[in-house]
Amino acid sequence: MTAPFHSLAQILDRLTLTARWVLREHEPGTDGRCPRCHTPDCAVASAARDVLAAVKRNRWRC
Repeated sequence: MTAPFHSLAQILDRLTLTARWVLREHEPGTDGRCPRCHTPDCAVASAARDVLAAVKRNRWRC
């Protein structure tokens, strides 16, 4: 449920959990390719890493 009743901390926690889940799903295999996208440089995993970096950076501002 997404409603205006969530605090900023809860939203950041959900973003973190989702980004970690995406990184597990798109972790490169032994050949260095994403098992889902079949590309060596997965854009989805890169976006998830960017989200984690942004959440980490903004946690200290709250």
